[in-house]
Amino acid sequence: MSGVWVFRNGVVRLVENGGGSAAEGGGQQSQLRRKALVFSQTAEVMTSYAALEKKLVPLGWERYYDDPNLLQFHKRSTVHLISLPKDFAKFKSMHMYDIVVKNRNHFEVIDT
Repeated sequence: MSGVWVFRNGVVRLVENGGGSAAEGGGQQSQLRRKALVFSQTAEVMTSYAALEKKLVPLGWERYYDDPNLLQFHKRSTVHLISLPKDFAKFKSMHMYDIVVKNRNHFEVIDT
């Protein structure tokens, strides 16, 4: 992951793949690249948690219901746990890369 640290309204945050300088402000938003999680075998873009769950379950992942604020999956044969925000709109590239690392031959992250 790469990006630019931006200080705005008293808050510092990392803007992924930000273009231009931090002084440009609004110009960065137009140059941001969005990421997408893709199921490699079918080239299907994961557009919802329902679609993602349909791909994870056959790979041995089980849904956990312990935390109402998170969507979690555990693989019984490992210590791996995938924790995702309940709201798909908050599904970020760091969550995508977590899925890719734990399912190396099945998912990839692409720029859209």
